[in-house]
Formats: sequence, C-alpha cells, structure tokens
Amino acid sequence: MPSTRDHIQAIKRQYSIIGDSPQLTAAIERALRVAPTDFSVIVIGESGTGKEFFPKIIHDNSPRKHKKYIAVNCGAIPDGTIDSELFGHKKGAYTDATSDRKGYFEEADGGTIFLDEVAEMPMSTQARLLRVLESGEFIRMGENTPRKTNIRVVAATNKDVEQAIKEGRFREDLYYRLSTVTITVPPLRERGRDVLLLMRKFLHEFEEDTHSQAVSFTDDARQRLADYHWPGNVRQLKNVAYQLGLFESGNTVDTATLNHYLPNDGKPQLPAIMANSQFDYTKERELIFMLIKQMQHEIDTLKDTVTDGTQHATIHVGANVDELQREVHQLTASHLTEDIEPDDSTIVPAIARLHGGNHLTNPHGNVHEVHAMEVEPLHEPHREHQHIKTLDETERDTIIEALHRNNGRRKRTAEELKISERTLYRKIKEYGLERQ
Repeated sequence: MPSTRDHIQAIKRQYSIIGDSPQLTAAIERALRVAPTDFSVIVIGESGTGKEFFPKIIHDNSPRKHKKYIAVNCGAIPDGTIDSELFGHKKGAYTDATSDRKGYFEEADGGTIFLDEVAEMPMSTQARLLRVLESGEFIRMGENTPRKTNIRVVAATNKDVEQAIKEGRFREDLYYRLSTVTITVPPLRERGRDVLLLMRKFLHEFEEDTHSQAVSFTDDARQRLADYHWPGNVRQLKNVAYQLGLFESGNTVDTATLNHYLPNDGKPQLPAIMANSQFDYTKERELIFMLIKQMQHEIDTLKDTVTDGTQHATIHVGANVDELQREVHQLTASHLTEDIEPDDSTIVPAIARLHGGNHLTNPHGNVHEVHAMEVEPLHEPHREHQHIKTLDETERDTIIEALHRNNGRRKRTAEELKISERTLYRKIKEYGLERQ
C-alpha cells in the first residue's frame, strides 16, 4: 500500500529529517515501499545528503526490525582486514588472529547490514559479497567450510558506479545484485526552500546548546541561502549555521555578511592567471613568444601552399601587420606600469584582424596576448635576415614615437601612453633617451 502523507511526516519526525521537497519525499516513500520485502537496495547520493537515514528507515519498517542492524563504512576499513571484518576469521588465519572471530555478516544474521561507500570495496571482497547475495554463503578467513547467513543488504555510495564499472573498479554483476531497488537522495541544491528550514533547525540547536541570541536574516540573505550551490550539502549547511550562531549571535545577517561564510560560491575557481589581480609579466612574455612562433609557422605553411614551382604568389599582409603593430605598441605601453592589467578587449580585436576575425584561444579559453611582431613579406628570398623586435625594442620605439608626437612634453606623453610620469621618466633613463 502506498504510504500516506501522515505516515511520511511521522517518519520525518522520527528520524529528524527536515524538508518538504518532492524529491526528498519521493525517496522516503520509496524506502517505505521496499522495506517489507527482502530486496537488496542501493542508496545513491552525494556526500553529506543524509544517505545513512534510509537503510535505518528500511530496517525499522521491515520484518527484521527486531534483529540486529549493523552499519559498516567500507571506505574506512583497510583492504587487508576488510574480509576479516565482514566475514570473520579462524584463529591463526594471519599474524594478529589470536582467536576465532565472527564477522559482521554472521553477527547480523537475521537482520540488516548497511554497507556504506560500497564502491570503495576491493575486488576480492566484492566477489565474496556477491556469493553472499546469491547463495547466503560465506567462508571465514582460514577456513574451508562454508557458513550460511540470512541477511538483508542495503548499500550506499556517492560514486559514479557506472563509471567505476567501465574502469574495472566495480563488478557489474554485483551492482545488479545490489540495485534490485535504487533510491536516489537529492542534493541540497535541488531541494529549494528546504535550505531555510534546515538553517533554522541548526541555528535553533546551536542557540539552545550555547544559550546564545537568535540570528535572523534579511530577505536577500534568505534568497542567497536558497540559491547557493551547497557543494557539501547538509553537512556544509550545518557548519555554516554553527559559524553564524557563534559569530553573528543577535545580529541580522545580510547578503554581504553571509558571503563570508559561503566559500567559493560553490563554483569552480578561475585559473590563477585570470584570478590574480597582479598580472605576471614573465608568464605574459612566454605566451607572447609562443604565439609569435605559432603565427610564423602558419605564415610559412601558407607560403608553401601558395607557391607553385618558380611562380611565387605574393600575399600583401603589410598593411594589416602595420595596423597590428600600431595597436600592439599602444598595448605594450599600457603594460609599462604595474598598476594596469592587460585588457583582452584591446588584445583580441588586434589579433582577430590578422587572422580574419578569429580569436586565438588555448584549450582553457584564455586569450593569448601579442605585443609586437614583424611579418616578413612572403616573397622575400632570404628569410635568415628576418628580424623580430624584442619587447624592449618595441617599448623603446613606442616611447620615442609618443615623445615626438607630443613635442617632447613628458606629461602629455605619459597621459597618451596611459602610464605615470614617474614610470615614463624611469623608462627614458633606462633607454638613454634623455638627449633625444
């Protein structure tokens, strides 16, 4: 019979489960439906979602409820001892086996065993578990005589089991034996307003335990809680609630304050080169020369393509290159001060025009910057005389041209180059331009 709403609410109260989201309610109802049977069950969900409640609900609502219930964290038991822990051993089976010992499957005979993080189980142990599920038989370590057990297995994992099967880390036949019924526990980010109910519960617990004053939230802060990604799920929410109870006791928390307790916004961080406010000029230089080399190779390839025998086709790229250099000179000048970061909005169009409008990106989506490049006309016969300006040469020429345009007035030159006068004076002295 389907579980009634009152029954489900009673189960939530019994196990202190907070929330009314449809996904959570459906998972509880599924556990109650499978409880009276002897089907094996696997509970799937992210870490911190509360998977451990469901095996207990299944056991307590089954005919086995008066027998033992044993929970085993497979990921916490070393590979060398897990077989002994689960199936027992005979005295002398290994060095520390000083007496006979029952394993969990023997101890819980007639009841339920919960195998948490079952995907962490070694392959040899998986074979033993499969035999128990198929025939109810197991063998203690150091013995040859099979023993029988009547036990119900509920497993749980936060791993991608199908991927583990493809990688050879989990037996496919065992997975199908365990997953007669699958229960999926929703992550907190999919439970909507349940976040606010849980936050209030955990804050209330903290306030009662510590006799601290209540914490309240502004409307935008409540919305922020509901919208946050919660990568650590309920476990993370509880930690945040306790921190708020400790440091914001008696306060009304707004969004700005709340953000201090929500690390990374639950989203992947930007690569360091993009996240740093101070741009690394050494890395920038490496990117420049890498791109110059790549572009020169493309030009060489293009030359080979358009050249047929003794007839040489000439591609007139001079005008585009001159335009690119002028823009790049301006860009380089803007980098002379440490206070200004490179601007992709300036870099990308200059490169795009040389490459027919296509932006150049690396596999991570970062735009490579080019400061200066000279491209030799493709019909030149002596490539060995080609000269590529260094960054220092480009910088020096840019300063000279700007000084000429402004009749030597350094203040206006600095404003045009978007650098400070102090930086301009230092560069003039560095390049010996005082007399010029």
